Amino acid sequence: MQTETETRPGPVVKISSSGLTAEIALLGAELVRLRDEAGRDLLWDGNPAFWTGHAPLLFPIVGRLRNDELVADGVSHPMKQHGFARRSLFELVEQTDSRCRLRLRSSDETRAVYPFDFNLEAVYAIEGATLAISVTVSNTGHRNLPFAMGFHPAFRWPLPYGAPRSTHEVSFERDEPAPIRQVVDGLMSSSLLPTPVEGRRLALNDDLFSRDALIFLDVASHALRYGPPNGRALRVAYPGMPDLGLWSKRDAGFLCVEPWAGYASPQAFDEDFSLKPGLTILEPGQAKDFGMTVTVEAP
Repeated sequence: MQTETETRPGPVVKISSSGLTAEIALLGAELVRLRDEAGRDLLWDGNPAFWTGHAPLLFPIVGRLRNDELVADGVSHPMKQHGFARRSLFELVEQTDSRCRLRLRSSDETRAVYPFDFNLEAVYAIEGATLAISVTVSNTGHRNLPFAMGFHPAFRWPLPYGAPRSTHEVSFERDEPAPIRQVVDGLMSSSLLPTPVEGRRLALNDDLFSRDALIFLDVASHALRYGPPNGRALRVAYPGMPDLGLWSKRDAGFLCVEPWAGYASPQAFDEDFSLKPGLTILEPGQAKDFGMTVTVEAP
């Protein structure tokens, strides 16, 4: 769920195992490449004809705010879609062959748009054919810290295993009968739409995304399988993440699987940011972890 052009990454950190290789940019602590044991690309390449992102981290908002403004204590601050972490330079704190940790701290620059003190750490770790991504948000200030946190990885559609694009689907771990939401001009619509999921299966096609992302609030499943029903696929798990977005563009070669803790502002919301629905609120000194894993099925 993205519209604007982004700055592309510069320096990257490489981690690997016998089953996976990943590259993470210091800009945004963004996963920019993920390859399987044979060097096949699993992540979107950032083709600017469709979308220049790969897998940005979304903080301190997911989606948009009304007028792209964050209002705190009566003061309006500019805040672009999905927040500023994805455009911020992270510090590399730790690196081994298969793991790295990156950090972003609040600063005068971040306080100008988000008047709160925080520490944001992202850890990427590979074991076998699984990539684990974890983010810890800490309140380092003296007031409550309101925020949303989300993941936004874009996987190849089709995956590089020979199955046609038209055969790809999402298979949830549980039935998903609840209505879904969509956004209008980037803001959460109050309208409920019938779920396109049949039981646990969502057949993928471009028409699904003609009105932007499919949004599952309080999603029943916290794991899914993406790929053709017969053939290699990806298994994505997101325990503890209450919401999920699925997004693509017509004829684009990606499917974004986006576990969220938070979502765009409702169309009618026009109050202090701390009151926005879907936020996590941390008291001073508190921290909270968010995470997801991506596992490549064996041949």
